[in-house]
Amino acid sequence: MSDTLLIVADSERDANMLYATGLFVPDPFIYLNFSRRPLIVLSDLEIDRARKQASHCRVASLSAYQQKLRRTGVKSPRFAHVIREILRENKIRRASVPDNFPLGLARELKKLGIKLKPRTDFFPKREIKSADEVRKISAALVMAEVGMAEGMQALRLSKIDRRRQLIYHGVPLTSERLRAVIDCAILQACGLAANTIVAGGKQGCDPHERGCGRLRANEPIIIDIFPRSQKTGYFGDITRTVVRGHASEAVRKLYDTVLHGQKIALQKVRAGTSTAGIHQCVQQFFTQRGYQTGRRNGRMEGFFHGTGHGLGLEIHESPRMGTTSTGSLKTGQVVTVEPGLYYPEIGGVRLEDVALVTTNGARNLTRFEKVLEI
Repeated sequence: MSDTLLIVADSERDANMLYATGLFVPDPFIYLNFSRRPLIVLSDLEIDRARKQASHCRVASLSAYQQKLRRTGVKSPRFAHVIREILRENKIRRASVPDNFPLGLARELKKLGIKLKPRTDFFPKREIKSADEVRKISAALVMAEVGMAEGMQALRLSKIDRRRQLIYHGVPLTSERLRAVIDCAILQACGLAANTIVAGGKQGCDPHERGCGRLRANEPIIIDIFPRSQKTGYFGDITRTVVRGHASEAVRKLYDTVLHGQKIALQKVRAGTSTAGIHQCVQQFFTQRGYQTGRRNGRMEGFFHGTGHGLGLEIHESPRMGTTSTGSLKTGQVVTVEPGLYYPEIGGVRLEDVALVTTNGARNLTRFEKVLEI
């Protein structure tokens, strides 16, 4: 390999490290790839497990390197000293690192004579999903759908009182309670849910508002679920908008427009299509339907986020499909398709599916139904 790759991170949170090793480790460790078989350096606590679960890597003991360095006069060997020692053993003086590489460690390595080159596209192959990765994303998506099904069932079973409040098991149904129902179902399906969105009425007009307080009948509720598989680390992502009770004509029209906009985007998703172009098509359709986007009364309304994003070991990956996006879709990418419209006097509507990009079009991986009224 002409380029030496270096990562120092934990693989619980760092997607590049998990992609490189396939091993969940909660504490930072060292990954170096300068030969056919990468080297990982870990604490003795992790070594035996790493040899079983990351058999494609050579595994070395961090403590063994630290003992060696102490014998050579380094009183308190740190990661930087270990990395320099390994590189020196292999007559290497420079390495490429991800652009989120720790700044303090980079400074230490510079003082020790190691040159680092940050790369934004550290593992460009991460964008292109293998058949196995598509299966893992699909499995995580099923977890999201399990959570969505439980959330929908709770809404269906809720009663509507005189003040349009939803009553579930005798007490008011809140965003927090419904989120707990969803997240518990995902946990039982071996997924981890974080920041699940259950936003009703005007709260749904802030796309990343998690939602709080009592849910009401006859107004749109946005439910956006994006769990991570505990086994693989891959994410699923799904959004549905529903009304418990009866939707107004304004909400119906808004929903039908977003649904049609999503269909337009899905029809455009194929290898070679401009990412910005897909977004522009949806924007133009919404405008033609009379739904303008812009700032009014001090806040944004209309369609003011991207049409979609890549999905994999991170919830938001390349590519992006938005106003400022560049490039074209490639075969094997997995993207969300999630247009939305938001107007405080009506509420918010967003619908999101996950699609695999192929040369012939989009293969929708999402199976969950789209129904406005429940």
